[in-house]
Amino acid sequence: MILLLYNVALFISLVLSAPWWLWRMATTRKYREGLRERLGRIPTQLSSIAEARVIWLHAVSVGEVLAVSRLVAELDRALPSHRILISTTTRTGQDLARQRFGADRVFYAPLDLPWATRACLDALRPEMLILAETEFWPNLLAGCFARGIPVTVVNARISDRSWPRYRRLRALWKGFLSRLSTVLAQSELDAERLRALGCPPQRVSVAGNLKFDVRAVQEAEAAHLLQRLAPDARFLVAGSTLEGEESAVIRAHRSVLPQYPALITVLAPRHPERFDYVAALLDASAVPWVRRSSWKGKPAESLRMLAPGQIVLLDTIGELASVYSVAAVAFVGGSLVPAGGHNPLEPAQFGVPIVMGPHYANFRAITEDLRAQDAVRIAHKENLWPVLDELLGDSEEARAVGERARRVFEQQSGATARCVEAIGALVNSSTAAAGRGA
Repeated sequence: MILLLYNVALFISLVLSAPWWLWRMATTRKYREGLRERLGRIPTQLSSIAEARVIWLHAVSVGEVLAVSRLVAELDRALPSHRILISTTTRTGQDLARQRFGADRVFYAPLDLPWATRACLDALRPEMLILAETEFWPNLLAGCFARGIPVTVVNARISDRSWPRYRRLRALWKGFLSRLSTVLAQSELDAERLRALGCPPQRVSVAGNLKFDVRAVQEAEAAHLLQRLAPDARFLVAGSTLEGEESAVIRAHRSVLPQYPALITVLAPRHPERFDYVAALLDASAVPWVRRSSWKGKPAESLRMLAPGQIVLLDTIGELASVYSVAAVAFVGGSLVPAGGHNPLEPAQFGVPIVMGPHYANFRAITEDLRAQDAVRIAHKENLWPVLDELLGDSEEARAVGERARRVFEQQSGATARCVEAIGALVNSSTAAAGRGA
C-alpha cells in the first residue's frame, strides 16, 4: 500500500512538473544527457555483461564516487569472478566515475519509476546492489526485494539535517529498510538512527567512513602545474566552496597578502555550474586571476608563470584532492554557510593544516575527531582572515596542526577492508544459498 501511494504521488508530481522538465531538456544539454539510461535502458558499452556476474554499486555524485573509489578497486581484487558496475545520478559524478573506473562499466542510474527500475534490473540481472550512503529509492528497493537481490548499504549515514525528515517518514521507510541485507554505518550515531528507522539491528554494524581510506592515487596535472608555474609560492587552497564563501575567501586573500606577498590562492567552487559566477566575482575584485582550464592542452613550457598574489580558479573536476597536497593551509568549504560542510580528510591525508567554518554537520564525527586532537581550526566569515593569518605566520604551529590531522586520518582508516569483508561474506552466502536451491 505504501509503495502504491508513493507511486501515485510520484505520478502526480511528474504530470505537474512535466512542462518544466520538457523546457529544461529542450534548453539545457545536461538534462538530456543519459536520458535513455535514466529511463532504464543500459548503455551499449555494457552490452558485454550478458554472461557476467554483476554487482551494481550506486554512487550519487562526486563525493560518493570519491568515497567508493578504493572500495571498487578492492572489490575487483576480492571478487575476480564478478563485474562491478557503477551508476551515478549527476553529470559531474558520471564524468568522474568514467575517469576513475572506465566508461565501459559506468552508467546513469534509472529514475525511480517502476518501469525504469524494472527494465534496468532485467538488463543487469545483478547478484547484489550496493548503495553508497543513504540512496534509498522505494521502487528500486522493491524491485530488488522481489527478485531476491540482496541490498547492502556502505558508508551509511543519516545527517543531522536529514534525521528529522526520516524520523517523520519512519512508517514509509520501515518496510523497505527492514529488508536490507547489510548496513555498514559510518559511526555509532548513524547506526543508532538507522536501527531506529527500521533496519534490523543484527544487520547494522559500524564499519567507519570510507573517506578515511581515500588517498590521491596520483598527482593531478593541476598540482604539478601549480608547482611548476610558481615554485617559490605558498598556496592557500580553498576547496568545495559555495555561494557566499568565495567572496569571503577573496577578502581574506586580499587581507593577508601584505604580510605574505608570495601567497597564491587556489579557489575551487563545489559546483561546476558556478564556475562562471565565481569568475565574475574575481573580475569584480580587481585581484589578478587565471582559470585552471586555460592551461589544458598546452605544453607546460608555453604557460605564463604565476605571479605572487594571484588567484587560480580551479574550474576542473577531480583535481582538488591532489591539489590540496601543495597547500600551506587549506580551507574546506560548505562550512561558512549553513550547508553542512565538506570533506576535511582530503587535505588531512597530506598533513595540511585545515580551516573550516562552524557548519560541518555532514561531517560531524570526522570534524569533532579532528577538533578533539587540535587538528583543525574553526573560523567564521568575519574572522576567516585572522585564522588564516595565524597559520600562515606560524609555520611550526601549522606543521603541528597538519601532522595531527594526518595522524587522525591514519588512525581512522580500515573502513574499506571491513566493507569488503562484509560484502564478500554476503556474496558467498548468497552463492551457497543459490547452490542449495538448484
